Amino acid sequence: MTLKGILNADIGRGTIDRNIYGHFSEHLGRCIYEGIWVGEDSAIPNTNGIRNDVVNALRQIKIPVLRWPGGCFADEYHWMDGIGPRESRKRMINTHWGGVVENNHFGTHEFMELCRQLECEPYINGNVGSGTVQEMSEWVEYLTFQGESPMSALRTANGHAEAWKVKYFGVGNENWGCGGNMRPEYYADLYRQYQTYVRNYDGNQIHRIACGPNGDDYNWMEVLMREAHRFMDSITVHYYTVPGLWENKGAATGFTEAEWFETLRKTLFMDELITRHSAIMDQFDPSKRIGLIVDEWGTWYDVEPGTVPGFLYQQNTLRDALVAGINFNIFHKHNERVRMANIAQTINVLQAVILTEGDQMILTPTYHVFDMYKVHQDAERIDLTLDGGAYSFEGQGEIPAVTSTASKDGAGKIHISLCHLNHLASAEVSIDLRGLASESLSVTGTTITADKIDAHNTFAKPDNVKPIAFTEFSIKDGVLTVSLPAMSVTTLALA
Repeated sequence: MTLKGILNADIGRGTIDRNIYGHFSEHLGRCIYEGIWVGEDSAIPNTNGIRNDVVNALRQIKIPVLRWPGGCFADEYHWMDGIGPRESRKRMINTHWGGVVENNHFGTHEFMELCRQLECEPYINGNVGSGTVQEMSEWVEYLTFQGESPMSALRTANGHAEAWKVKYFGVGNENWGCGGNMRPEYYADLYRQYQTYVRNYDGNQIHRIACGPNGDDYNWMEVLMREAHRFMDSITVHYYTVPGLWENKGAATGFTEAEWFETLRKTLFMDELITRHSAIMDQFDPSKRIGLIVDEWGTWYDVEPGTVPGFLYQQNTLRDALVAGINFNIFHKHNERVRMANIAQTINVLQAVILTEGDQMILTPTYHVFDMYKVHQDAERIDLTLDGGAYSFEGQGEIPAVTSTASKDGAGKIHISLCHLNHLASAEVSIDLRGLASESLSVTGTTITADKIDAHNTFAKPDNVKPIAFTEFSIKDGVLTVSLPAMSVTTLALA
């Protein structure tokens, strides 16, 4: 059976915000320490203490924005503990993640240096759960005020006379849970209070981000929008793909075919989630001024055997590559509302794009999907309708076999990305190309697939799963026909 679609290249659906390809780095496990920060004296090649290999890899995928310092860690983080001479910085217990000692060697200056090296926007999460209005206000002043003030003087004394530019600032994190176990009514009032003192200094315009709901908590979204929409630029939502139960999530490798299917089925719930939250936002913000930010998403499995449970270290397989592609296709579909997304997390934690061991580094299948999809950053989404077919497995229900997206970049090149979820069979897709001269098109392609559902990269075999050139397509009479491998993510370029 052939799945049929229509691409209207001359019908635009708005810009796909590059920040949809954002990342999240928390003081959790080996994400910051060992993953990003090794210190200036490390034998691992670094620039100002930050790993060169990691920076180069993240620059390759054009990382647009990086969220820090959490996560749950953000609402126990007191920023003044992380400035000044490192040897005198306060040591604390990371109560959320493993109970390990946090030495605060990676703080505000180090994070801003990381963003400078990456050439990405910093997204800083402030502390509402255990912090104060004054503390948050002074952090913004320390970061962004150039004139004479106690905080700018302190920043200068710590070696950075020039104020930074900070666009994105989150007022709290998961305040319905680890950030204070608050009711939405209470947090809405706190948000209104705290954001008042997140001020714009010296032409720096801060995009204020409210803590939105956990998954399908539609009441939280309604209360926050009703009580505080006038005071926010964006609101967040968190949703993780967990194939099992929270107490028994399932393994990252060695999983069954049924778990493969269930993982992809649960990933597709993101579409319903965004649709319903957007409908609530539309009631209070019909002009869509306020963005929806999915600043924690990705797979969450049981930790790898033998690793610290609180470090949330898991392997990353072809299944995760499909999860990433499916989510990107959904975020594109909702580009009028979804202005940013941040995968959890960048390195060595949950659905990481990079894994490290000492001076070694490997790129995960998820990383490669980010690389394949970077062509959609800031491109115009164009109209693509495709019959995704049906994919079922052993009575677990039915989901689309193929999800898709398409965009046109500033040079007029068209990119089509196709996620084929079915692990048992290939699929033929036939797309009627309209609004362009198909007879003069040249087409190139890249795909990522494997022969096992849990295929992954290791330090012994770092290139076990990686993109390869794709040529299984043809154009005839204005119709693009593509033969997709089973369980694959494919991007085609039409020029």
